[in-house]
Amino acid sequence: MTVRLAVLGDSIAWGQGAARQQDRLAPRLEAGLSVRGFDAETRVYAVPGARSSGLTSQVAAAQAWQPDLAVVVIGANDLTHLEATGLAVEALRTAVRSLRVAGVEVVVAPAPDLSSVPHVPPFLRDTVRAASDAFRAQQVAAVLAEGGHVADADRYTARAFAADPALFSADRFHPSSAGYAVIAESILPALVDAARAHAART
Repeated sequence: MTVRLAVLGDSIAWGQGAARQQDRLAPRLEAGLSVRGFDAETRVYAVPGARSSGLTSQVAAAQAWQPDLAVVVIGANDLTHLEATGLAVEALRTAVRSLRVAGVEVVVAPAPDLSSVPHVPPFLRDTVRAASDAFRAQQVAAVLAEGGHVADADRYTARAFAADPALFSADRFHPSSAGYAVIAESILPALVDAARAHAART
């Protein structure tokens, strides 16, 4: 059985910064599912620069394809644009709820810890980390309340990106190909759980 995987969200979901197409997030997730026994067909609905408020149109487009699984990577642009946290979280909640009502198993990779971004001044890192953590906590609560799966629960990616500048691309903001490998591996455990949950219902 082949599962349909929709990838929604922002530039990370889209793959900006990767050196090659196959290094982007969606191809890595598809390959990771295959290794773990799930054949997958993937379509990317993510839009670089998207904020949580932009998920509505992405969800509508994805639902027309009738996916079995969805990965949503969102939050970085809400933080950089100082979006109202409550509105951003509610937009994510609505997106997850819409997908779940349609029978889609949803995996959300919440907002990254932007304090690890190289161009963030050292004196601002504690403040940025606190804002990232607070937003992420609200995202996680909303996703779980709607029956979604949360990726990177142990926050390994934040530690990895903070420790290794090579995980950033030349713009020092988006992931490099190596960075996408780390992100994909952080998402795959939750995605495999979602695929198993889908298989158990079909």
